[in-house]
Amino acid sequence: MRAAWYEESGDAGVLRVGEMPDPEPGPGEVRVRVMVSGINPSDWKMRARAMRFPRIIPNQDGSGVIDSVGEGVPSSRIGERVWLYESNFGRPFGTAAEFTVQPAHHAVPLPENASFADGACLGVPAMTAHRSVFADGPVTDRTVLVTGGAGAVGNYAIQMAKIGGARVFATISSDEKARIARDAGADEIINYRNEDVTGRINELTGDRGVDRIVEVEFPANFEVSRKALADNGAMAVYGFGDGDAQPPGVPFRFRRSNINVRFVMVYTMPPEAKRAAIEHITQWISNGTITHLHGPHFTLEQAADASRAVESHAIGTVMLDVGVE
Repeated sequence: MRAAWYEESGDAGVLRVGEMPDPEPGPGEVRVRVMVSGINPSDWKMRARAMRFPRIIPNQDGSGVIDSVGEGVPSSRIGERVWLYESNFGRPFGTAAEFTVQPAHHAVPLPENASFADGACLGVPAMTAHRSVFADGPVTDRTVLVTGGAGAVGNYAIQMAKIGGARVFATISSDEKARIARDAGADEIINYRNEDVTGRINELTGDRGVDRIVEVEFPANFEVSRKALADNGAMAVYGFGDGDAQPPGVPFRFRRSNINVRFVMVYTMPPEAKRAAIEHITQWISNGTITHLHGPHFTLEQAADASRAVESHAIGTVMLDVGVE
């Protein structure tokens, strides 16, 4: 099979593309013929850290068709369209290859009305968004602030909060990103480059503040967050940004009281949270409730360029078209 891999940590230049033996599924596993591989910031950040295995095929997310199953997996799953999550977490070989072998429960049936590109968007972004929006309970009639509303996670978070019955505010930095956030369903758009975010939130909420915050850059946005969160509010932090900024010291000095700060990491979410996310995501795809923010597409041979696009903050999920033309 053709695959992209690296054998040393570093920047995108360490990625190589070539031939590897086709993998075979073991007990409880399925082999998936990969159609599209989705790339997330955590993929290049993992590559920049110490090697976990001698050779690593990157990328957690993807989609494709099951073509072989291991012992204990029903043969009826052969031919099933699936989306994949956590393909490279604790395992050496992710989705940047023509075939990948994964635990059967990591291959989730992909509804027929979803494309393979849609499926490659789901794992990290959609499951992170689900946890960030709903971990602290229902959002019906709550106000939710989504920072970075045009990001892959932010886009899903806006949609999910609206599905949950919330009034949603989103911060953005350009007209293009404002359009993306509005299309996702945001009720109010705040451009943090030319608006007083705290002032706008106070104006929109009658100085009460927002009930929930879905936070993409905790250190950089904390001065706003600490003033914007309402009494008994909750902030779900899933990102710290790419720079050298450090989170504020403890105690966090919020303007109001009884605040909960939750740090979300999709890979270590409780199993029941993952199951709930998968169930809801599948339901929302099937009934056409959510849409997907596609980013630029690359070939497998362009794996290094695709990774650089993610590092440069390309809008939407960057994808490798592995098995589709």
